[in-house]
This record gives sequence, structure tokens and C-alpha cells, in this order.
Amino acid sequence: MKRYLILSDGTVYEGEAFGAEATSIGELVFTTGVVGYIETLTDPSYYGQIVMQTFPLIGNYGIIEEDFEGECRVRGYVVRQWCDAPSNFRSQYDLDAFLKAKGVPGICGVDTRAITQHIREKGVMNAILCDAPPETLDAVRAYAITDAVQAVSTGVTEFFPHQGEKTRSVTLIDYGAKANIERELQRRGCDVTVVPFDTPAAQILAARPDGVMLSNGPGDPAENDQCIAEIRKLLGSVPLFGICLGHQLMALAAGGRTEKLKYGHRGANQPCKDLATGYTYITSQNHGYAVVSDSLPTGRVRFVNANDGTCEGVDYPDHRVFSVQFHPEACAGPMDTSFLFDKFMDLMGGAGRAAE
Repeated sequence: MKRYLILSDGTVYEGEAFGAEATSIGELVFTTGVVGYIETLTDPSYYGQIVMQTFPLIGNYGIIEEDFEGECRVRGYVVRQWCDAPSNFRSQYDLDAFLKAKGVPGICGVDTRAITQHIREKGVMNAILCDAPPETLDAVRAYAITDAVQAVSTGVTEFFPHQGEKTRSVTLIDYGAKANIERELQRRGCDVTVVPFDTPAAQILAARPDGVMLSNGPGDPAENDQCIAEIRKLLGSVPLFGICLGHQLMALAAGGRTEKLKYGHRGANQPCKDLATGYTYITSQNHGYAVVSDSLPTGRVRFVNANDGTCEGVDYPDHRVFSVQFHPEACAGPMDTSFLFDKFMDLMGGAGRAAE
């Protein structure tokens, strides 16, 4: 059955349908990961987006629910080829069945390299997945991702106990958190309390956590005025560690600015240079916005993207705070920067290290 991917600039790509029988509009983005498609499909940071994989064969190890990072929030899925006969002892079912169950339309048999080149040249844009081209693209061009954090954050407070010997207690503010953030903290002996995005700073501090994590999440960071105001109240009162959207919200709370990138950084092969040591790490990333380095009135830029020089991490030593744009908890890797969780433990005065 034919399916079309039509971009807001009128470019049309014809392919074959798989996944759910549905029409969907979203922001079209690409990710360069070779593995980790399960984590991509269940990462809340992709809320409102049609995701395209640049790696040509997707689904070869099936779907494994134990590896889910959260709920599936993507609006559509674009691949060159999907594997209908996965081979893995952990596989529970195939990619097509997953997309059907989640109501997500997919398209295969398109030239994902050509589409990626188009986005890199023209910039990220909206698109529609449909079985019949619409009469106009007005709805596609008008689409916007709004209230994204509110849409993906938990609605209740949840508690996740430590593993091994208890070291510290951490409050994780859920702006669209990936499950592996809490796992990394648990492995280091932390009790983790996950709270909704709009939890007041006073309520968080009243629980007397040893530290607070600001999670990843979707959307434009600058639209989250309430979150930014509450983070500002936390600064200087408790150690803070921000990841991805949490990094951006931290910078905004400290008086900085963010800007939208032309096509973002998404994939597991983004090189980031540590300005303090000179080392370059390979990182996993998923973001369309970046902190403007020279807009920060306080703190110092610690990491930069080795490809385009954009801000990838900031230290705020006067406040016992640091943040990174990339994902040190990334599954399925790389895990090169997981030591940042140990840095957070040290900041809280804990001696926990990841359990082997």
C-alpha cells in the first residue's frame, strides 16, 4: 500500500505503508543512531515529531519492552527498510506490531539519505504522513509543538528505591524523563522521587533531598516560564544536575538564552569537547534547541559540540550546579560520559559508584 511523506515546502516522497493506518502531521527530524531504535521510539523528548532513521535497516532485533524509556510520543516513523523477521532472544514482537499498537503511522522504501540532505540544507520543517495527498498543506504549515512538557510529564509523585547500600536521596523533576536516569541513580544507591514538572520549589526543598535532577524533555525550553521560575528558587539551595531540556531550563533560570538549531543534534555519535581537560567524548543527543554560550551572565561553559561549537554543558560552581546537553545515561549507549552521575554523587557528598 502506498504512503506519502509530504514536507511543508511541498516536497513529496512516495513509499510503502507500515505501522498504523493513520494520517499524522509533525515536525520531521532525523536521528543517526545505528542501534537504539526502541529507546528512540519511547523517548518522550520526541513528542510531536515524525522521526526518521538514517541507518538503512531498522527493527532487526525486534521490540523489547524492558528497554522502553517511556511512552511512545512520536507522530510518525520513517525508515529505508524495516525488518519483518527480527532475530534476538529477547525480542517480543516486531516493529510493525509496535507501531500499530501505538497508533503511529510509518513509511518505508523512501530514500532517507536524500530526505536527510534536504533537511540539512533547508532546515527542520513540518511534514505529513498520509495515504492520499491533501488538497492543501495549510494544516501542515500551521502545525506547532506546544505545551509539550505538560503533555509528557508524570501526573503523580513516584518513588523508586535505591539498589545496594543507600547513599543519597534525589528528587527527579520529570519534564519528559527517560527511565534510565532513575536507573543510573538507583545503581549508585540513591532513593529517587520523581515529581511532576510543575512541583513548587518549596515542596521539593521541604522533602530535604540531597540533590535534584532536572530531566530531559520535549519542546521549546523558553515556553516553560513556570518551570524556569521554580528552578531559579532552587539555585543555591541544593545540588542540581540538568540533562538536555533540564540543561536548557537551568541556563534560562540563570539568565541565559536559548535558540533553535537549523536541524538539531540527534543520534549516538555526537562529539563533545571538555574544555577543562581537552578530552573529546562521543555522546548521545536528542535536541533541537541550544543554550547561547555568550548569553550566560553566570557559570562557565564546560562542554562544546566539536562539530558546530554550540554549548553542550555548563558548570555553576558558586551554586553547586552543573548541566549537560547530551545524555550521559544513554541507552543503547555510548556510556562514555556516565561518570557525570558520579560527579553528581560527589557534589551531594556521596560516595556511590555504579554497581557492576
